[in-house]
Amino acid sequence: MSALRSLTFWRHYVEMVVAMLVGMAVLFVPAEHLLEAAGADDDNAPALLLAVMCVAMTAPMVGWMRYRGHRWRVAGEMAAAMVVPTLGVLALLAAGAVTDYTTLMMAEHTVMFPAMLGVMLARPDEYAHRHPRPRAATT
Repeated sequence: MSALRSLTFWRHYVEMVVAMLVGMAVLFVPAEHLLEAAGADDDNAPALLLAVMCVAMTAPMVGWMRYRGHRWRVAGEMAAAMVVPTLGVLALLAAGAVTDYTTLMMAEHTVMFPAMLGVMLARPDEYAHRHPRPRAATT
C-alpha cells in the first residue's frame, strides 16, 4: 500500500473513532442521565446501558461513513463490528460469567476497536481511497 493510501486508510479509522467518541459524549451521556432518572442504572440495568452505549457509538459512526460516501452495505459491516462485541458482553452478563458493569463496558470497547480494524483490513480498497460524497438531489 502506498504512503498516501496508507494515510487515507488510517484517516478513515481515526474519523470513525472520533464519530464514536462524539456519540458517547452527545448521545450516551444524556441518555444515561435520563435512564438513571428513570431508575435504570448500572446496578439494576447493565444490559440496557451496554446496549444504549452500542447504539450511541454506532449511529454517528454509520452516519459519518454515509456522509463520507460509503455504501450502506459497508456501513452495515462496520456496524456489525460494533454490535457483535456488545452481544458478546451481553451474553457474558446473561450467563453470569461477568457481572461487573465496568468490566463489561471495558471489554465491549476493547473488542470494538480491533473488530473495526479487522473489517477495514478485510476490505483495504474500501478504506484506502477517498469516496465521493453523495450529491443532494436537484429538482
